[in-house]
Amino acid sequence: MTRLISAGQRALRRAAGAACLALMGAGGAWANAAQALPPLRSVAQIDDGLMAVALADEIRKNCDDIAARMVRAYFYINSLEQKAQNLGYSRDEIKRHVKSPEEKARMREKAQNYVRAQGLNPANTADLCTLGRQEIAKGSQIGALLKVK
Repeated sequence: MTRLISAGQRALRRAAGAACLALMGAGGAWANAAQALPPLRSVAQIDDGLMAVALADEIRKNCDDIAARMVRAYFYINSLEQKAQNLGYSRDEIKRHVKSPEEKARMREKAQNYVRAQGLNPANTADLCTLGRQEIAKGSQIGALLKVK
């Protein structure tokens, strides 16, 4: 089934895509190579933020009555990248972390565990939509990235 989207929605999707690319983008940073930074996965603020973005994205893809707040997502992703850079991670390190198949699998498992902890089934679309509405109502970070259509 093909959905018709407006020019505004296309622009928001492009903006969100640009935000993801910015988060994963290449470039130098001033991080000291001698400085031993923990893996990005162990920086809770960044890791939890990435999970919120991933779960919100999954919810909006599967729930016809829930949409993404694309501009808010764009700014949130940029803020995560900036926080990581302020901690000393280079754009290359961020890119490697976000694109890593192992990290993607770990993040998927983390998100599924979060859904299960809410008493819901991550494989059930109706449960994902329920979670989306609950997160919106709570005003959580996941909910802040979503809106009811």
